[in-house]
Order: sequence, then C-alpha cells, then structure tokens
Amino acid sequence: MKNTLVIFILFITLSGCTSTKSTLQNTDDNAPDLQLTQKNTFIITEYSTDKKYGYNKDYPINIFFNNTNNETINQERFINALAGPKGEKITFNKLESCCPFPTKRSDMGAGLLDVFELKWDGQKTPVLLYLNIYEKGVVKVPVGLTLKK
Repeated sequence: MKNTLVIFILFITLSGCTSTKSTLQNTDDNAPDLQLTQKNTFIITEYSTDKKYGYNKDYPINIFFNNTNNETINQERFINALAGPKGEKITFNKLESCCPFPTKRSDMGAGLLDVFELKWDGQKTPVLLYLNIYEKGVVKVPVGLTLKK
C-alpha cells in the first residue's frame, strides 16, 4: 500500500510538469487492433525502418491496453514476440517509468512511458525500449531486432 501511495504521489508530481502538447510522434488511433498468436504473443507483420522507433521517448511502441484486464500484459505480449538480431532468445526487465505526456486515455490526463531493458547472448550493450500503454499505433519490430520463430 505504501509503494502504491508513493507511486501515486510521484505520478501526480510529474503530471504537473507535463506539457499540454504531446511530443509523441507515432500515435495512430486508426491503427489495427492487436491480434494474438497461439503462444499469447502479438502477431507482428511489419519491421520498422525508423531507427528512433521504440528507442526514443518521442517514438515509443504504442501498445494500447484497453482490451485487457491487466495493463502490463501487452508489454509482455510484445516483447515475447521479439528475438535478437540473429534470432537469439531475449530476456527483459522493466527499468522505470518516465517521460510524462498528456493523454485523454488516463483518468489523470497524463501517461508515463515504461522503459524496458532487453538482453540476449552475445550482446555487447543492452537495448532499451520505450513502451506506451496509453496510445495506439502500428506495432512493428524495432530496427536491429527480429521476430521469434
């Protein structure tokens, strides 16, 4: 309970600093709804050619969660569909929530991006991806990653 209160206070504090204009560049309310494989991962058919996609806070991967009871499940469904550049198995963990932005899809009027660290065997530097559960967008494989076989 104490952690929830601390997170709520931090969120309110950060929300006060949120700009009234979003800096997110790749939201698309007309993006197709996300579909699932039999392994409970997202069906992803496109590869991004934009090196900022997912790697830059202004170009997060938008995995709108409104169709689930658990807002973090779509983050796992997305990352579990990915593999390293040569098909390596990826491990991941959430590092932080950051980068407040205005959104109409939150009762508080603001959202936060979640930053995930991805690792695989043979990798020199972990990859950081920015995921956004509040907005929709076309979900793609970020540059340098592949789809799990």
